[in-house]
Amino acid sequence: MSSTFEQSEETVEEKNAGACPVIEAVNQIGSQWRLIVLHDLAEGEKRFNELKRSTDASSRTLSRVLDDLEDAELVNRRVEDQPIATYYTLTEKGEALCPVFSDIEDWADDWL
Repeated sequence: MSSTFEQSEETVEEKNAGACPVIEAVNQIGSQWRLIVLHDLAEGEKRFNELKRSTDASSRTLSRVLDDLEDAELVNRRVEDQPIATYYTLTEKGEALCPVFSDIEDWADDWL
């Protein structure tokens, strides 16, 4: 009887082991603003003010989100001197999310 009990006893970590990669991915890309910016950059390179207009994010929010996405290696930042401008693009890692966005859009069309 004791061995049956022991077999059915799983730690929380063991029960959630399969979800860990998903949770980690959602932690990197899962905030509302991160998803909006990533989806917007899927269209191609944009300047900071273009992103600000297209996402309706405040300068402070957009700056924080872009820094977070750059730290997560999802976005590249390029600064030009003449004229002074900052451009953002998706990295290869960020571009790999594009099919995921398409799948989520398909799911939303079917279920929401």
